[in-house]
This record gives sequence, C-alpha cells and structure tokens, in this order.
Amino acid sequence: MSTTPLTSRPIAPSSPASSVQPARSGAGSADLNLLRTFLAVYRAGTFTAAAPLLGLSQPTVTSQIKALEKHTGHRLFDRGPRGVEPTAYASGLASRVAEALDSLADVDDAVCASGGRAAPVHLAGPAELLCTRLLPAVAPLVAEGVHVRLEHGVPEELIDGLREGRHDLVVTTRRPRGRSFESTPLADEEYLLVASPQWARWIAQERGDQELCTALKEVPLVSYAEDMPIVRRYWRTVFGRQHPPIGPALTVPNLHDVVAALTRGAGYSVVPRSLCSDHLAAGRLVQLDDPCDGPLNTLFLVRRPGSRSNPDVARVHDALRADALCWNSPPKGRQKS
Repeated sequence: MSTTPLTSRPIAPSSPASSVQPARSGAGSADLNLLRTFLAVYRAGTFTAAAPLLGLSQPTVTSQIKALEKHTGHRLFDRGPRGVEPTAYASGLASRVAEALDSLADVDDAVCASGGRAAPVHLAGPAELLCTRLLPAVAPLVAEGVHVRLEHGVPEELIDGLREGRHDLVVTTRRPRGRSFESTPLADEEYLLVASPQWARWIAQERGDQELCTALKEVPLVSYAEDMPIVRRYWRTVFGRQHPPIGPALTVPNLHDVVAALTRGAGYSVVPRSLCSDHLAAGRLVQLDDPCDGPLNTLFLVRRPGSRSNPDVARVHDALRADALCWNSPPKGRQKS
C-alpha cells in the first residue's frame, strides 16, 4: 500500500528552548510505528495514556517520540501540568497521517474473521440514560444484526474510556477538551421538580400565599446524595436561593431510586425528564412547577478517533442522533398542579 508523502513546510518550534536539531529526512519517510505512536500520544494527551493503547511501556513511547522528533527535525510536544500539548508542526502532521493510519489500524477490528461481521460497537453513557434513551435508540439496530456493547459511567470515566480506546461512542454531559474528538450536541436534558399526586394535592391545599419553595419545607425531600447537587442547582436557577429550606429526608444510591421512591409517595425531588416522563404521562408523578428558565444539561455524542472504518459505529451514531430529535418533547397528558 502506498501513501502520499507526508512532508510539508517546516513550522517553527514554539520556543528557542524547545528546538530540535533539523534532520535530513521528512516525516514521509518515517517508520510507521513511530507515526502510530505519535498519533496515539496526540490523541490521548499524555504519554501515560497512550502507552497501554499501543501495548508499549511509557519509556518506549517517550523514546519513539524523541526518535520521530530527531527524524523530522521538529519538536512535537510541549509538556504541561496535565499532559502534553502538540506544537503547530505536530497538529499539521496529525491531520496528514490520521486518516491513513486509522484505515490501517481498523482493518482487523472492523471485520471479524468469520462471516465478515462488523466488530461490536462499544457505546457508553450515564447510568440514568441507558434504559430511557440509549437502549430504545439502538434496539432496532440490534434486531437487524448490529452487535453493541453498552456500559455506563460518570463523565470523567467515559472520556477516559474514549482516550483509552475502550469506547467507540459516548453520550456525556461534558464536551471533551481533547483536540481530536468529534463531539456533537445531542439534546438538552431538562430537570423537573416533581412529587407524587398525593403530595401535589397537599401542597396545592396548604400553600396559600407562600412561594412554592417555602411551602416545600413541609414536604419530605428525596435525593441521591446528601449534598443534593441537582436540587441545589434547581433552587439557584429557578428560585434564586442556594438550597432548599430542609435537607433530604431520604437519600438513595441513584436517580432511578429517587423516581421509584417518589412514585410510592415518599415526597418530592428534582429529576431528569427522561426518567420521569412516563410517570408524568401515567399520573404517577406531577410536575410542581414549569419555569421558563429551568436548569438544563446538554448531552454530547462523542466519537472515538479511528472508529470510522466500522460501518456499524456510523449506524449507531446516526440512530442516536435521529432518536434524540424527540428527547426534548414533553410527554402527552402531562399533569401540573
């Protein structure tokens, strides 16, 4: 397989202190292994993160980067407190070699040896979105023969999984800062103040002239954490106050348990619409307030660099984007106090 030469006009290093003596050869004649190591470091952001992706030790990665710097005559990375930053020359080099290296790297992964079946798509996202958003979107593709491996995690774990090559696609509430990640805003997740119908009726009867946030001091609060992060954010955004008047009467491990407790009459809380829309439509929960400026979390769909050669990754990506078009629609028959 022949490739287009990768040479280009040299770009000056970021500072005199970081200069590398010029070499006679250009990047186009470099060992492919050196270029693979370079691209892994460029995408991972650290030598430490790139090493396991390559099956190499960190000292070996460092040695290969130094060898490529000597070969090209350009410094490739500047060290920082959180990893390495590419020089201008490195960014240009990455843009020229990425597509060719990705095509080579994905040949074995994209097609299984038996039957020509595409490799499984590794998809990950927040635990509260698995059943309500991700599974409904990908289930039709699974029925058509697409293989999916679904995992959950917190935003930091999800992005680390992309960098380490464990995930092909990630849905997360934080846009990654990596320069090579392709991220697309997927939907805005709305947070709602809800309670059981019994408590909603009680609040309506007893509230009188009180503000809603004041009246809720008599209602048990359910939260998935003692410090009530979502509830406090709602109070700051909607009511202009730092926190509810009374702390949680019940804490549970996750947001699914919060919703389960509310539907059984435990009190009130703030939860994502995705977790409570069916309960609102069925009358098992009631939305207590409908502000025009309630808190939102933007969900991003992020693709791992180098996953494009697997056609099923593109199918799952497109299915999630299509399904997300209706994620922000409120359920029909929504009840409010």
